[in-house]
Amino acid sequence: MAFSERVDRLKSSLIREILAAAQRPEVMSFAGGLPAEPMLPEVSWERMPASIGQYGMSEGEPALREAIAEQARALGVPCAASQVLVLSGSQQALDLVSKLYIDKGTEVLLEAPTYLAALQSFQLFGADCLTVPLQADGIDLQVLRARLQRHKPAFAYLIPTFQNPSGMRYSAAKREAVAALLDEFGVTLLEDEPYRDLVFDEVEARPVVSHLRKSSWIYMGTLSKTLLPGLRVGYLIATPDLFPHLLRLKQAADLHTNRIGQWQALQWLGSEHYRQHLQALRLFYRERRDAMQLALEEHFGDIAQWHLPQGGLFFWLALKQPVDTRVLLQAALARNVAFMPGEAFFVEPERNPGYLRLNFSHVAPERMGEGLRRLAEVVRAEQKVWRESAGELSVQGA
Repeated sequence: MAFSERVDRLKSSLIREILAAAQRPEVMSFAGGLPAEPMLPEVSWERMPASIGQYGMSEGEPALREAIAEQARALGVPCAASQVLVLSGSQQALDLVSKLYIDKGTEVLLEAPTYLAALQSFQLFGADCLTVPLQADGIDLQVLRARLQRHKPAFAYLIPTFQNPSGMRYSAAKREAVAALLDEFGVTLLEDEPYRDLVFDEVEARPVVSHLRKSSWIYMGTLSKTLLPGLRVGYLIATPDLFPHLLRLKQAADLHTNRIGQWQALQWLGSEHYRQHLQALRLFYRERRDAMQLALEEHFGDIAQWHLPQGGLFFWLALKQPVDTRVLLQAALARNVAFMPGEAFFVEPERNPGYLRLNFSHVAPERMGEGLRRLAEVVRAEQKVWRESAGELSVQGA
């Protein structure tokens, strides 16, 4: 068969493979960013009009677009409903933006580490991915300036609020500084904020796009983390110069996002029962975050370092003695534990060993300690093998 050259760059999704392997009920999965099933709200379809079953507008339901725009304006994002495109999950934004900008060899700028599905999409279309490391308060500004001085990326993809996988949140000062640099060099920003509403410690953190004065931008969001991921309702908001192109790409992809999911999303967004649901969700996840923090201190305190996330769904661990965490997967699954190897979140995985992303939303607190104990034992066993192998190589070299 003669496939397109793009198929040669197509990689399977590691996270999807791990989630498939972790379907057994006895498996304690710290792998995916799955919302907790006990917190999925009950929904009603009784008042849904029959007309919703008909084809709809490619842009999305007008009332939903206005509700999304109103919510974004409250965050400081300057936009109108006419700039909102409702998507089949925010993942579709990555596909549309890739189609809009990327040819083979197109440079794009990313954080290191970054969201692995975004990396997969950009590389599928042939992007040359430039990376900038993260610091405790956001992207490294010195490295960012150096990259922008030497390159002209088509866009910068950033996740400034509870970054996936690191859980880090950009400071207000760093958000302003990043926007100023993108304006200075005329680089489009693709800002991804799927976890903004899952906040445990409130601080001023306006979206980076709200600070831009010159550059074009696309702002991504979703209801998958706060409502029902099965609805597959996400959105993007784009500056007027970009919106018509993204709309046509959306039309070519799937005509429009499913109207039934959009109708259900509209019943919640901006309502009092949605605000109450978000409050309960934050309390629930904060308790699970705190339970994982205690379990990590007990079982990983001597072998890893991490920061307490102020929101989102993940801890990001850096092993004090790095090993390729991908080799731990089978041993962990054999002990009924699943996790996400950190190497997958880097453009150059082989040069970034020794990280783990752990989700705290899915495993019940009473099972969390046991799961992390088993995982720590798997890590220690591999580290012992690595030390012994390194010792043998050292003897042979002598």
